[in-house]
Amino acid sequence: MGYSMSFALQPWQLLFAILSGWIHHRQQQIIEFQNDQIQSLLSQLGKKRISFTNDQRRILAVKGKALGRNTLRELTTIVTPDTILRWHRELVAKKWDQSKKRESVGRPRIRQVIVDLILRFAQENPSWGYDRIQGALANVGYHISDTTVGNVLKQHVSLRPDVSSFVRLITPNGSIWGLARN
Repeated sequence: MGYSMSFALQPWQLLFAILSGWIHHRQQQIIEFQNDQIQSLLSQLGKKRISFTNDQRRILAVKGKALGRNTLRELTTIVTPDTILRWHRELVAKKWDQSKKRESVGRPRIRQVIVDLILRFAQENPSWGYDRIQGALANVGYHISDTTVGNVLKQHVSLRPDVSSFVRLITPNGSIWGLARN
């Protein structure tokens, strides 16, 4: 059982080939007309640069990328093929750029409500230390460390707990002794 090779075209195949050739010729005529039109406009503009909107750049970039660099070089274009392909690269990079969705790096900042309470407690109670302020904050529902209290008060130097140059000691009989600190 062998296959016979027949090179005779069927009538519909011949009609299809003629129609395809005619359509191709017609498309070539349209392309040449568009190229001549673009060339005329460019010669009128001279060395002036044309400003494009972002939408126009996007359209040219997508369609230019589909044609490819070699085809773009064959055509008369308003901008260079390299510019069109650069627009496409920037468009793709912008699509995949997630930098605006990234969260900021580092530890989250202390809420302003907590900072205000720390400062208020320190002003109203100058003898309280970091631990006491931290305990008062825990009583009102804000659980932070005493180190955080210290850091907040260090940022607001004038509101630190009262640490004078004397250390107060209470003796067993209730008298207060003051010792100078170095």
